[in-house]
Amino acid sequence: MDAAHCYLEGNADALEFCPHEPHANLLAASTYTLEEGDLPSRSGSVYLFDIEHSRLNLLHKVDTTGVFDIRWSRGGGGSLALAQADADGCLRVYKVDDSQAKGYSLREVAGSKISSSMCLYLDWDQSSTSIVVGLSDGSASVVSFSDSNLETVQEWKGHDFEVWTASFDLNNPSLVYTGSDDCKFSCWDIRDSPGDNRVFQNSKAHTMGVCCISPSPSDPYSVFTGSYDETLRVWDTRSVSRPVNEISVSLGGGVWRIKHHPSLSGVVLAACMHNGFAVVKVSGGKGEVMESYNKHESLAYGADWYKGKDQKRSLVATCSFYDKLLRLWTPETTFEI
Repeated sequence: MDAAHCYLEGNADALEFCPHEPHANLLAASTYTLEEGDLPSRSGSVYLFDIEHSRLNLLHKVDTTGVFDIRWSRGGGGSLALAQADADGCLRVYKVDDSQAKGYSLREVAGSKISSSMCLYLDWDQSSTSIVVGLSDGSASVVSFSDSNLETVQEWKGHDFEVWTASFDLNNPSLVYTGSDDCKFSCWDIRDSPGDNRVFQNSKAHTMGVCCISPSPSDPYSVFTGSYDETLRVWDTRSVSRPVNEISVSLGGGVWRIKHHPSLSGVVLAACMHNGFAVVKVSGGKGEVMESYNKHESLAYGADWYKGKDQKRSLVATCSFYDKLLRLWTPETTFEI
């Protein structure tokens, strides 16, 4: 059921609900627009919405360069922050400022050019003191964040082409997963010279580029991957040096993002590029598409679940690229908890 929608000023490519009370009604979204010509330029914006009463109330907009990814920090309270990975090779961190009479706004507290390549993807560690970034030259960087300081502590070239995704393991902060346009799904030990400490690299399962890697928050040995080959895969990582592809689900479009339901184990929301969005349930050694949502007219890129305490009904946000559309909707599927 559709709840609300709006159009952004640029091409919509990423979004995420704030995972922390009392800010769970905050939704961040971003855009990336390429202006072609003799001197091509990349512009973008970061939007902050309040979704109270299932409406999209714009609180603040920050104009910046083209944004590839945004992600809320995992720590709540005073450490709540929103990080941005952008086309200028910069990593930026915003804090939510509620000191103004007009309400919430985003205030940049840190920014650093970490690469001459583009920053394509980011993920926070569990303590929200480190950020891993995937880069367009095949490298990945680990950047420490403290107060207003960003400092690159590790960088290594683990892939031949763009690193579209990079994620921390949720249980072992020393492990980082990366996925690339070279079709490789890799894991690295970042305690010392990660380029020399590859835990595993699978180059056979994905027949096209790896777009996203999403460890399960409810199963410490389960990692989900998405690929341009239109397949969502679930990996058993109990044998950390040789993970096993347990489940594969064809979704009919490149699987650009996978977001886990905040309370239902095995339920994910997938952004499937040319084939809209899908709610998928994985259990008992198999995966099943429970619902498809095709009310966007362009590439399905951004997707997330509302994470507030009031989860009597699941609310999701999705966005699509060229039509600049952001939607709030409620899946019709009901799940047994």
